[in-house]
Amino acid sequence: MSFPRSAGILLHPTSLPSRYGIGDLGENAYDFIDFLAGAGQSLWQVMPLGPTSFGDSPYQCLSSCAGNPMLVSPEKLVEDGLLPEDQIGSVPRFPQDKVDYGPVIEWKNALLWRSFHYFRRYGKAHRKRRFERFCEDNAYWLDDYALFKALKEHHEGAVWTSWPHDIATHQPGAVHQWRERLGEQLWAQKYFQFLFALQWRELRSYANDRGIKVIGDIPIFVAMDSADAWANPEMFWLDKDGKPIYVAGVPPDYFSETGQLWGNPLYRWETMECTKYRWWVRRFRASLAVVDILRIDHFRGFEGCWEVPASETTAVNGRWVKVPGTDLFQTIQETMGSLPIIAEDLGVITPEVRALRDRFGFPGMKILQFAFGGGPDNESLPHNHIRNCVVYTGTHDNDTTRGWYESAAGHEKDFLHRYLGRGGKEIVWELIRAALASPACMAIVPAQDLLELGTQARMNKPAVAAGNWSWRLTTGQLHEGIGQRLLELTRLYAR
Repeated sequence: MSFPRSAGILLHPTSLPSRYGIGDLGENAYDFIDFLAGAGQSLWQVMPLGPTSFGDSPYQCLSSCAGNPMLVSPEKLVEDGLLPEDQIGSVPRFPQDKVDYGPVIEWKNALLWRSFHYFRRYGKAHRKRRFERFCEDNAYWLDDYALFKALKEHHEGAVWTSWPHDIATHQPGAVHQWRERLGEQLWAQKYFQFLFALQWRELRSYANDRGIKVIGDIPIFVAMDSADAWANPEMFWLDKDGKPIYVAGVPPDYFSETGQLWGNPLYRWETMECTKYRWWVRRFRASLAVVDILRIDHFRGFEGCWEVPASETTAVNGRWVKVPGTDLFQTIQETMGSLPIIAEDLGVITPEVRALRDRFGFPGMKILQFAFGGGPDNESLPHNHIRNCVVYTGTHDNDTTRGWYESAAGHEKDFLHRYLGRGGKEIVWELIRAALASPACMAIVPAQDLLELGTQARMNKPAVAAGNWSWRLTTGQLHEGIGQRLLELTRLYAR
């Protein structure tokens, strides 16, 4: 698919300002869209929007199709008549510049349950009919997810492989019994998904009406502790007890000397092929019902994946295993038509991966922070960019551009200054300028870079388990002056 020349900002909704401890889909999200439109931006990139678990990573969601109820706006619940204002209660004094996930989740879960009970008792008939239609239309993933989430809460958050054997292995009789036993909890989980879908649909429509498309993120792998793995064990390399046989990761690279051991269960591709990739078709269809464009995280895994025995403690002792990516995307395209996909093609990229990407016309990615460690032939340098790619100053996995520059090696800084023809006084905005001037069809800048923030504002540090995903904007940080400066550059470079 061909994309027009455009520009946008990377900002996950959890990073928006809010007095409720975590960014949500309320007023501040609408204000951010207004900021995008005023700054001439036509793209908003987010990370996966699914429900998170231990570690709070949006790349380890409890479901590949569900939304994160922590993003539901309390104020919108009141506006929509789904919760009386006095039911919000006193709001704890949450930090304004970061997400303190534990207290936030505890407080917001209680709020969502109050809304559920209110809806059951006082909900308008048209809303209840809409809820019923939502449950029917999404039953193919919602039924399993709701039961999985209810079971997980019943077992105090324990990973599903530790549940009683009959329900851990998804035995039909046990599934039926637990559906009956946890009936109210199932309806509550479905209702929470309905709330997310309701608020997200309105917000996305608001963005689309202002010429802004949402770029979503679809990780190639699902979490081991997910409804996907629990309800579809035949699709993954799991043993008879549901324990993983092989898990995903990447070999030693720029980010880690021992590689990255992600722990996601690997797919049984032959089994998926026999079903004409039905699970994948449904996943892509569900994802594109939520966002306009999909960035596939770890695209190279569709040509070959790094297979690590589950008994290993690092990703060093793995091997590359071929994956039928061409057949998969051909099947999805025949079913759904041309796919609006960005391929995250960073890391160890072979000619075969490039061929897969180019066969389907997916634009790859260029990261400016990777551009200045070599010579003028570096593919990440703007003058080497092709049109069919997406340029970033940095991503959620990188340091902020200010943080990167301050820790960069001397030869990188020297090359960078010579390349840009400038010193380091306004280095972040000069790299933003370079991204917008690039031939790439899309240019994306993390919000932290617009604010010229340092390492303390980094969103994620790969291979580090704690302290990630918590950075937030504070009210007024993205002000009109920044928007005007971005607008001028965006117009100057015809984006």
